[in-house]
Amino acid sequence: MSAPTRLEAAGGAAGRPARRRTPGGGRGWAVVWVLVVAWSVGGWLTADTPVVNASGWSRFAEFFAAALSPQLSADFLARTGAAALSTLSYAVLGTLLAVVVGLVVGVLVSETWWATGTGARTGRGVRRAGWLLTRLGLAVPRGVHEAVWALLLLSVLGRDPLVGVLAIAIPFGAITAKVYAEIIDESAGGPYAALRAAGARRGPALLYAVLPVAWPDLVSYAFYRFECAVRSAVILGMVGAGGLGFELVLSFSGSRHAEVWTLIYTIVVIGAVVERWGAGLRRAGGALPSRVSAVAVLGLVLAALVHLGPNLSRVLSSRTAELFAGLVAEMFPPSLPEGGWARLLEEALVTLQMSLVAGTVAAVAAVAVAFLAARGGTTPARRSAGMLSRWLLLMTRSLPPPIWALLFLFVLLPGPLPGALALGVYNFGVLGRLCAEAVENIDRRSHDHLVATGAPPVSAFAYGIVPQAGGRFLAYGLYRWEVAVRETVVVGIIGAGGLGRLLEDQRVAFDLSAMAGTVLTLIALCALVDMISATVRGTLRR
Repeated sequence: MSAPTRLEAAGGAAGRPARRRTPGGGRGWAVVWVLVVAWSVGGWLTADTPVVNASGWSRFAEFFAAALSPQLSADFLARTGAAALSTLSYAVLGTLLAVVVGLVVGVLVSETWWATGTGARTGRGVRRAGWLLTRLGLAVPRGVHEAVWALLLLSVLGRDPLVGVLAIAIPFGAITAKVYAEIIDESAGGPYAALRAAGARRGPALLYAVLPVAWPDLVSYAFYRFECAVRSAVILGMVGAGGLGFELVLSFSGSRHAEVWTLIYTIVVIGAVVERWGAGLRRAGGALPSRVSAVAVLGLVLAALVHLGPNLSRVLSSRTAELFAGLVAEMFPPSLPEGGWARLLEEALVTLQMSLVAGTVAAVAAVAVAFLAARGGTTPARRSAGMLSRWLLLMTRSLPPPIWALLFLFVLLPGPLPGALALGVYNFGVLGRLCAEAVENIDRRSHDHLVATGAPPVSAFAYGIVPQAGGRFLAYGLYRWEVAVRETVVVGIIGAGGLGRLLEDQRVAFDLSAMAGTVLTLIALCALVDMISATVRGTLRR
């Protein structure tokens, strides 16, 4: 349910009727989505400027041919190992902070937390306003991409490893809180309502009725966020933080494709290890695997602290406070870019179009692959197909969006289309993994019961599996749409257009006040997408 719907349901339990769903609301949203995507793609393809770069196909083929012969010299492997250690250290510490923030804040911004109290009109209005304010509060930190956070923190903390850690932790903490809130809302149901009706307080009711149901998805998302943090650390390396990203830029700019593939395979291996770790922990269950994982996490955290050696005292120093005050003074009040409101709104529209097209490409492909990629196949053919599907998803999400954008720019000319396709392919890998794990976490008893009573396999799948997966698919799909809005920043830097291209121009010109205006526009756009997402989910769940 959306916030208003859940609150109205709580009010209805006290004697006030809940608002009825508008017939055909879901179909209406789908029609609007399709029309906007068709309008966006049609406009790009029918523009006066050409779209396809016919001369780039040979370079495109040359790059993928190099996948069969990666650079394996001892010197380069040593450089790759050192770079991987730095990237992994940023990811470990950033993820730790993000998950801690997500667990605490996710409860406080969930609809379940706010859908309590009496059914009085005033009480419902206060709760509705409280949920809205907390939800909008998260839009600020997560609306700014980690690459932008890194640039801002760099001017305050200097070249300290804390820049990379905090650049990941700040937006990821807000994103994790939002997703954890969605998971809590999807998991809350009869047992939670029964405990609340019996007089239990919100905290204990969530702990005993919701947490056991939501725990597999919470753990799954934490490991997914860790894998995401590795890719974000790679992107931060591309803008100056070092590690695998820095090595990627050096090798790619020199057209040393064999080195690029060595680095890509390294990212794939790290991602595969993290994915298998999370999947094994979820399947094994029990106290012993959890304790072993906790010890392993503690070891990684200690190793990361030793390797990076962040200066924690710098965050609270007076010098940092002075630099922060100077940064704020330069950025505020925000100003408009050259071209004024017309330019800003035009680039914001392009950003929204890119995210919608990317989200559509990713969602359609992910849903098509998710059930096949989910573990649990009962035949050798099914298990083999699942393994191949999971490796496909891993490979597509292992290449950061800027790399995909550069590859598409081999065969397409600069513009929104290559950026949207790059984000679509990357998010296909991410969303496909999330959807596959949602399928793995499904309670299959309804499906098995239908099969036992003689229902055809297709009918058992349609009525026992799909309804349970639909809500999670929708939640993850809409979440990735919002993430795609943020990620247009990193593909815009290399010529894909939108607010990212505008932000890069302003950064090069050191126009901090105009950067602030563009960042605020991006935050507002993320908040708008968040509200649309909540409304769509509420319409479909009523």
